[in-house]
Amino acid sequence: MADKVLMKGNEAIAEAAIKAGCRHYFGYPITPQTEVAAYMAKRMPKIGGTFLQAESEIAAINMVYGVASAGLRVMTSSSSPGISLKGEGISYLAGADLPALVVNVQRGGPGLGGIQPSQSDYFQSTRGGGHGDYHMIVLAPSSVQEMAALTVKGFELADKYRMTAMVLADGTMGQMMEPVSLDFEVTPPPEKPWATTGTEMKRKHNIVNSLSLVPEELEKLNIARFERYELVKKNETMYEEYMMDDAEIAIAAFGIAARVSKNAINEARKQGIKVGLIRPITLWPFPDAPFKKAATHVKQFISVELNMGQMIEDVRLASECKVPVTLCNRVGGMIPSPEQVLDAIVKASK
Repeated sequence: MADKVLMKGNEAIAEAAIKAGCRHYFGYPITPQTEVAAYMAKRMPKIGGTFLQAESEIAAINMVYGVASAGLRVMTSSSSPGISLKGEGISYLAGADLPALVVNVQRGGPGLGGIQPSQSDYFQSTRGGGHGDYHMIVLAPSSVQEMAALTVKGFELADKYRMTAMVLADGTMGQMMEPVSLDFEVTPPPEKPWATTGTEMKRKHNIVNSLSLVPEELEKLNIARFERYELVKKNETMYEEYMMDDAEIAIAAFGIAARVSKNAINEARKQGIKVGLIRPITLWPFPDAPFKKAATHVKQFISVELNMGQMIEDVRLASECKVPVTLCNRVGGMIPSPEQVLDAIVKASK
């Protein structure tokens, strides 16, 4: 068994990025993700990498654009208001079909909100994150081990599909400490013949941008991009099912909410209530299949979230509105307790 080390979630993300071959990090401090930047500041100079605390989040995401266009693995991280500032740059990355990894360790909002954990950026991340028709691959860890593993996965998927990937965690996942194995098998980056690496007078110039002034050409680019998105949906959707075989009630939850829900499910099972969990690991693409299947044998879904019910829309769409979807939540930096979730399960069972 591989040795494990005790790490914060934010630190695990940073070390996993280095393991994945990331040697360029641009960011700006904001709670509760600042440890990612602090860790990179210490480690990058020691391994020949580049750490730069940009003058703003806007500057940081545009530095990411530059390094990504050269075909190198690059990352930035922030928390909710900072991700909003990066939104235009993320759209530019998508429009130029550039692979990069963005980490969002969420805090409560809207606006500056607070510094406590939240899942209130679900809409922002799964619906694009900026202007225009596009998607990011969105990965939602529920443990410090997954914070690390999904960081590596994010780099690999970004390169595979020439897309921006996002690790969408919350303040709890970023700040909590757990034993982590960093013994990853990492897929090396593919060849990137499109990269702006200099021609050596041996090939035509590569041009990377997101500007297309001919409507017919822009239409073709958008259609081709969405054809690639369909491949991501087909090949990369990830989820976990827990006690769903005989479930009559299904919890839908991701991140820290899924961990809380498992405790409630275990207690409900002791009381004879048949309840299970579907945990999306990819929030985009959303795992439609298990929800559609569950809708044939459960009488209700309960969406457990640290927001005002943003994932409910996707649960309803995936289950084709065949059974009701109710909400069990806390907001403003609060986290539902196992007792609160259990109470929702008991009410649904009557």
